[in-house]
Amino acid sequence: MAAVTHSAGVVRLIDMIFPGDTNHHGTLFGGVALAHMDKVAFLAASRHGRAPFVTAASQRIDFTAPALKGELIEATGRIVRVGARSCDVEVELVAEALLSGERRLCTRGAFTLVAAKNDCGPLPPILPEPPAADDALHMMDMVFPPQTNHYGTLFGGDALRMLGKAAFIAATRHARAVMVMAASDRIDFRAPIREGEMIELIARVSMAGRSSLRVDVQLWSEDLLTAERRHAASAEFVMVAVGSDGRSRAISQRSGENNPAD
Repeated sequence: MAAVTHSAGVVRLIDMIFPGDTNHHGTLFGGVALAHMDKVAFLAASRHGRAPFVTAASQRIDFTAPALKGELIEATGRIVRVGARSCDVEVELVAEALLSGERRLCTRGAFTLVAAKNDCGPLPPILPEPPAADDALHMMDMVFPPQTNHYGTLFGGDALRMLGKAAFIAATRHARAVMVMAASDRIDFRAPIREGEMIELIARVSMAGRSSLRVDVQLWSEDLLTAERRHAASAEFVMVAVGSDGRSRAISQRSGENNPAD
């Protein structure tokens, strides 16, 4: 059954920097960073106003540090001003080193978004941020046309890629070690995800062994206009820590102590 009540709160997009996202310096290309920031701003505005939004302007985009190939990036969007039909979203993009957990602010900026329809009514006021519900990894994204199949829903292969990436990020943040996927014990697809919907991946480490972790991942979809949420898929992954020789190695007992709060 779909749930229709959900607090918007902060929107976080977390991704890996792969070679295709970098420039000739081996750092995140500025256009890719701006695309992530604009997407987060759109999701934050849409969840707040439940209206079709378009980006009208961006201000004060400051690049302060590079994000390197192989690092994580986390883009966070917060509503800071609401007008009758427009809102401002403050976005920060932070890079995170996989093994050390070191985080540094790479860029920040403000985005103004406007409701595209005149009959959407006044936008709701800004409410206090809800407290974090748990310590699980929460990461959001949006389904665009290239990710859909001929039915207009998220292609299963792209869903698997998202689930696997969430498991990798959760395991790496927990262990602060080089992690590889060893097995996928079970994957259940429960409901389709339509083009234009937001997705939320929720990943948590459910079991820790000497060199391996079990990670449970849920994939949820959300209609940005109605707030209807559906549990679309669940998966279980086994992730293993490996050394420079590619063989499994023990996970440090100090793992998980320097993970950022979600």
